[in-house]
Amino acid sequence: MGWYFAFFFISGFCSILYELVWLRLAMAQFGVTTALVSIVLSVFMAGLGGGSWVAGVLARRYADRISFPPLRLYALAELLIGCSSLAVPAQLLWGHRLVHSLTDQTTLSSATHYFASGILLALIVMPWCACMGATIPLAMSAIRSDPLYETRRSFSFLYLSNVIGAVAGAIVPLLLIELYGFHATLRVGALLNTAIAASAFGLTLRQQGRTSAPARPRSEAALKSIEPGKGTLGLLFLTGLATMGMEVVWIRLFTPYVGPFVYSFSFILACYLIATFAGSTVYRKMSRSRDPDSPLAWIMLAFLGLLPLITSDFRLHLDSLARVFLGVAPFAGLIGFLTPMLVDRWSAGNPDRAGKAYAVNILGCILGPLLSGFVLLPFVGECGSMLVLVLPWFAMAVPLFRRRELAIGLRTSASVILGATILAFFLTRGYETQFAHRVVLRDSTATVIATGAGMDKMLITNGVGMTVLTPTTKMMAHLPLASLDHPPRSALIICFGMGTTYRSLISWGIPATAVELVPSVPRLFSYYHDDGAKILASPLSHLVIDDGRRYLERSTQKYDVITVDPPPPVEAASSSLLYSEDFYAVVKERLQPGGILAQWLPYGDSATLASVARALKNSFPYVRVYRSFGDYGWHFLASMTSIPNRSAAELVARMPGGAVADMMEWGPARTPNQQFQSILSSELTVDQLIDLSPATPAMQDDRPINEYCLLRRLTWRLLLSHMHLLSPSS
Repeated sequence: MGWYFAFFFISGFCSILYELVWLRLAMAQFGVTTALVSIVLSVFMAGLGGGSWVAGVLARRYADRISFPPLRLYALAELLIGCSSLAVPAQLLWGHRLVHSLTDQTTLSSATHYFASGILLALIVMPWCACMGATIPLAMSAIRSDPLYETRRSFSFLYLSNVIGAVAGAIVPLLLIELYGFHATLRVGALLNTAIAASAFGLTLRQQGRTSAPARPRSEAALKSIEPGKGTLGLLFLTGLATMGMEVVWIRLFTPYVGPFVYSFSFILACYLIATFAGSTVYRKMSRSRDPDSPLAWIMLAFLGLLPLITSDFRLHLDSLARVFLGVAPFAGLIGFLTPMLVDRWSAGNPDRAGKAYAVNILGCILGPLLSGFVLLPFVGECGSMLVLVLPWFAMAVPLFRRRELAIGLRTSASVILGATILAFFLTRGYETQFAHRVVLRDSTATVIATGAGMDKMLITNGVGMTVLTPTTKMMAHLPLASLDHPPRSALIICFGMGTTYRSLISWGIPATAVELVPSVPRLFSYYHDDGAKILASPLSHLVIDDGRRYLERSTQKYDVITVDPPPPVEAASSSLLYSEDFYAVVKERLQPGGILAQWLPYGDSATLASVARALKNSFPYVRVYRSFGDYGWHFLASMTSIPNRSAAELVARMPGGAVADMMEWGPARTPNQQFQSILSSELTVDQLIDLSPATPAMQDDRPINEYCLLRRLTWRLLLSHMHLLSPSS
């Protein structure tokens, strides 16, 4: 069975690799929205479930009718999966072009776009995912046909190796992406799947001399004995729904502590998978000698499901990574124990039944994130969502209290567990409760907190501080508008934030459009600015809830100024899609002749600065760079035509009175001339930023330099440590 363990270890690694990369490539083509992410993940899981179900049925119906070895079918499936790594990126690009060529972009609604995108993504991704889902039933069929192998627990064996491979898949691809980019990382997956296919085919040649084992009467008897247990499928559905639903909530709970980085999300996934592997290992060992099932295990899921509420409580002083591991691992470990137990019990080694059971579990995995993201989180919040998701395990205690013949100790243990669960819900406090004065809004995208008073107001999205009231955000509007070679007629801002930049655009008396991804953010405009409601009601104002890049691709309107203020931190997941050459190519199509792109870069290491600067230089013939107030962040102005080199007085002279008043509202300079001069005096060339890291390539969708930075940061720390050891003072 060693070969099968190796096959499914590598297969698990590749499946997570593909999921991570395909999701990101789909974002680049169809938008970074919650709906789009849900569509991709649902299609991925639906393909797995459908492939598992169909492969199981085929294994039952045709196992005795064809002479083709089941292991060769498995090898063929792995070969097709390898082909998918090369085909899907091209298909996604084709699908993107098809959506835009078949629809009228001036009237296309978001709902229509999502429907068209969903259909295309299903056609693109599901067939390949079905091949992934088919691998377990096909491998079980191969094991069942070999007289040397024990088959009753074959699902849990393959599940175990697949999960530990998935752990590696949650970590190693991040390093490959940093070094080589998304497409090269996919090619690594293709080579690995091809190697599995070749090895599996080679094994069939070695096995040709063996005779197939006769049907196992004991397995058939076992199947009959478990036939009435339809509740097993219900439990598999609920475990899938609860687990994947909780993963969505975990991200909301722990982002305030671990940040919105790709590494943070991968760490949560890795914790879940490692614990699942540990639970599956315990099940494999226990099931050799006895039935490991216990009613208390199911009731314990209720308490363990609420552990993240305890470890994410801001009053608990824990290391950020410890919060995640202690909150996620116990629940995931028990799920890892129970899921293969249920499938083994239902299937008894039969590929058809295993495929059906696994498909039912995946159906729950599909519905769980949709339930959490679009229903529970917006309406009942993080705590309420967790409670709803553990309610089925509360219900598991009801039969224990009805059956008086059961031991008093069993009922007492169940009572203690349920009591602890109730206390965990009522005694924990959410992240937002630490702010005495706050307004909290939730939607399918984020939990948004407005807090503070006066100039100390803050905007916090999913626990991450987005922005404060600062003149820097005003300059994102006034500097590019005053630098135009003609009077401005329209402007666009991507990322609304507190609305300060949008307010400054409107002060010029021109039509302005704001595109914001999180629906709740603009609803807090009046919290930060007393005239917020009046500005939104102005005929000059146009607010759009959408992904900014997707909006530009769909729109036919052109603007004199497009200003982009991606949310911090600069390493945030998916933020590179607003800094890449691919994005700037879209921006150029939406700029009026002589128009200016104003790109804000808050901070970043040398590689990030150089990468963004090089992407702008490669995209625009004219780029100017300024340090912002207090040396915090960079203002980039980029255009296809020369940007006039004006003095501070000339810039002020081009501004209407309302715009001057807006710019000076918070200073820091005493006069408008001094305000502009403080920016102009800090100008440097784009080549100076590129020289900070001359070997770093330009930011591209395929090479998100800012997001994937672990290796270079580790290298930098090692270098600093080495220099410290060599210094004379040490």
